[in-house]
Amino acid sequence: MTLFSPCDELLAESSAELLLSEPGAQCLRNYNRQLAELSAEQRVRWALDHLPGSFVLSSSFGAQSALLLHMVTRIRPQLPVVVVDTGYLFPDTYRFIDQLTERLQLNLVVARPAHSPAWYLARHGELWSQGVDGIQTYNRLHKVEPMQQALEQLDCGTWIAGLRRDQSSSRAEIQPLAVHNGRYKLHPIFDWSDRQIGRYLSEHELPYHPLWEQGYVSIGDTHTTAPLGEGMSAEQTRFFGVKRECGLHE
Repeated sequence: MTLFSPCDELLAESSAELLLSEPGAQCLRNYNRQLAELSAEQRVRWALDHLPGSFVLSSSFGAQSALLLHMVTRIRPQLPVVVVDTGYLFPDTYRFIDQLTERLQLNLVVARPAHSPAWYLARHGELWSQGVDGIQTYNRLHKVEPMQQALEQLDCGTWIAGLRRDQSSSRAEIQPLAVHNGRYKLHPIFDWSDRQIGRYLSEHELPYHPLWEQGYVSIGDTHTTAPLGEGMSAEQTRFFGVKRECGLHE
């Protein structure tokens, strides 16, 4: 799959930062216009053919995560799949990780915080109940830093993630290709709807997260995840409705 740009050399290894400056930004916009016309599978294949490795797929193993895990690893088996274990995931999530790892033969990499949940709890208390600042500190210690360390250890040049525009207002403007902390970041299903995901899961006989049937539409840690209630938006089911992003993709 070939896309055309006046700055193809910017896809050379270690050049991701160049796309943040002009004329690099124009080249990035050009790629995104063309990537938007491709299918999700074509976006993945193009990235694997043209962007610098090593390639890493991240997954929360959330409600609809089986889709991208299946799509990407069917194209590139044994691609490292990073999941962040905060120590506070639902028991159903841990079992879901085991189920999909076995079924899809995933090359699973588990990223964990530098210290145990009990140690952080003794040091800081329940950070998730200490307002926005506490939630941000919790996310940095339990999610962002472990993910960044895993990406560095895997020498990641291109990070593939399952962000979608219709997940929240904070993601409404995401593009298929971005630059994040000096790496390329690909969002193959950025423009997919819940209906498209449902069709894909049904077609390939893939499961939703077990908590989906109990009304959980966005699934993270036990203490900051709630089922979707009457009058609630999906964004309000995470972090008590005061914050949507955990920081991994900001």
